[in-house]
Amino acid sequence: MATQAIDTLPRTKVEAAPAPVINAGLPMKRDWRAAFTALRKLMANGDDTVQVFRIMRALNADTSHKNYRRLLTTVEGGRIAYRRVNLAERFSDRAWLDSLPEGSVGAHYRAFLDRTGFSAMGLADISYQDGTGWEQAEHPHVWFGQRERDIHDIWHMLTGYTAEEHLGELCLVAFSFAQTRGLGWGAIALAGALKSIRVTRSLKVVRAVIEGYRHGKQAKWLNAEDYETLLAEPLEAARRRLNILPAIKYHEAQIHLDQMGVQAI
Repeated sequence: MATQAIDTLPRTKVEAAPAPVINAGLPMKRDWRAAFTALRKLMANGDDTVQVFRIMRALNADTSHKNYRRLLTTVEGGRIAYRRVNLAERFSDRAWLDSLPEGSVGAHYRAFLDRTGFSAMGLADISYQDGTGWEQAEHPHVWFGQRERDIHDIWHMLTGYTAEEHLGELCLVAFSFAQTRGLGWGAIALAGALKSIRVTRSLKVVRAVIEGYRHGKQAKWLNAEDYETLLAEPLEAARRRLNILPAIKYHEAQIHLDQMGVQAI
């Protein structure tokens, strides 16, 4: 039979392509062309999260290096870096999340996951979709960059910027730029703010984005937080301790977009 004949043919072993060699100790070179391409796609489809990670890789250069070194200078930073907790895995531990008290940061995060169907591991998978090899690199800078990715949705809880809408994401992007100085965040914030003027014919969104940046500057440096401890803290108490101010311009922009019937910017 034909199938038997095929089985007798000599088989050539197909070798898997080797993973890219990455020296995470060196900053990445900025790739403006890749950044512009990804930014254009993101502005065309604000739900295309893959483009966000492409922009970060293209523009953030030595951001993780600098922030990792800064982490080590903080009171708890050395211990946090020494433990190297994988927060994507920790935030996916449902039994642990369920143990967090009502009203806590973690309880709000738990409700967010139930409401949206999002997950920390799902975001991690999206970040690795291009197969750049970073997920396999064993280096403190890589761990720190993954940690910044994993705490993104916790920052949504802390700031009150809703993750289910483009406006909330845009304001948190501006907040994140102020906190991390990552140029990728700045590029997205600027492009989104400029697009909003064309879409809404007003400056409401721009003012909300500026407010997000200012709040990021005024808040304590959130990368220095122990997130396992933070998630057990009452949300309002955490906001006061971290000096995260009410997002007044953001809520004004929300109302304005709702009145216009605009769902995306």
